[in-house]
Amino acid sequence: MKNLFIIYTGGTIGMVQDETGTFVPFDFDLIKANLPDLSRLDYKITVHSFDPIIDSSNMNPDIWLQMAELIQTNYALYDGFVILHGSDTMAFTASILSFLLEGLQKPVILSGSQLPIGEIRTDARENMMTALEIASAKHNGMSIIQEVCILFDNKLFRGNRAFKYNSAKFEAFRSPNYPVLVEAGIHLKYNLESLLNNSDKDLVLHNRIDNRVGVLKLFPGIRPETIKAILNADVRSIVMETFGSGNTTTDQWFLDLLKQAIDGGKNIVNISQCKVGSVELGRYETSQGLKAIGVLNGYDMTFEAAVTKLMYLQGETDDQAKVAFWIEKDIRGELTVND
Repeated sequence: MKNLFIIYTGGTIGMVQDETGTFVPFDFDLIKANLPDLSRLDYKITVHSFDPIIDSSNMNPDIWLQMAELIQTNYALYDGFVILHGSDTMAFTASILSFLLEGLQKPVILSGSQLPIGEIRTDARENMMTALEIASAKHNGMSIIQEVCILFDNKLFRGNRAFKYNSAKFEAFRSPNYPVLVEAGIHLKYNLESLLNNSDKDLVLHNRIDNRVGVLKLFPGIRPETIKAILNADVRSIVMETFGSGNTTTDQWFLDLLKQAIDGGKNIVNISQCKVGSVELGRYETSQGLKAIGVLNGYDMTFEAAVTKLMYLQGETDDQAKVAFWIEKDIRGELTVND
């Protein structure tokens, strides 16, 4: 019998409508009542419900650390872990857990739904049952999935490669820069070549997060005062969302502001506003100046991965140079270096 551990944080999957018609979180009993097939599975399931149950818009670093510590504490006792989570911030949680939980040899699968489990047309039942099946899957005594993932609409994605792109369809997540890990049809089709293999590693929990991270999203006509306010904020690093393959204006005032921030000890990481493709610093004239002043290359990281990786790295060290070094390295399958 497989032992599975479910962490229930809340989210749409376990919501009910109150007297005003607003969806509010409910406890795990609602999910059990709408999933009679759970009793037919050859699994021993343990559930840990957060108190209070939250909407994922209220997710924060303290709860991320609680999840990571729960998994570490119960790691030896269970074959796999399923986290039921609201979809809005699921990609942030999946990304940070991938960094906090180094050397996973067991699956940590986040899932949820676009409609509550009590609704007639809900996607909750299929998402949850498929997540449990994949979380229990083994080959030659080892878990097939050895990383943090997101399961939604019959697809399993690497957690730090996915993002929510649609709030109106069951197909809520995409991972354009990395292949789907599992497709669930009549059979589960594993993309074995794309899976992480940590069979020679031991689990290491990292339990420090430094969330002093800012975001600078560029647009034509952005005012110098706006950029100054962001660059001068009390943060250690800034994720800069640029155009195309990492391009920005070449106006000298802009480059001077960035250089001043970098010279002052801040890291600036360049990721693209495009969802497909990668930053290629220096490919065009409009990004050559960025490379020259020390802007860092975020390659094809998602916004969620870039933000949470910085939080993780800053929690590991006070040395900004070390943060700068590791942000450009692939440490959990979160980026593809294209140099």
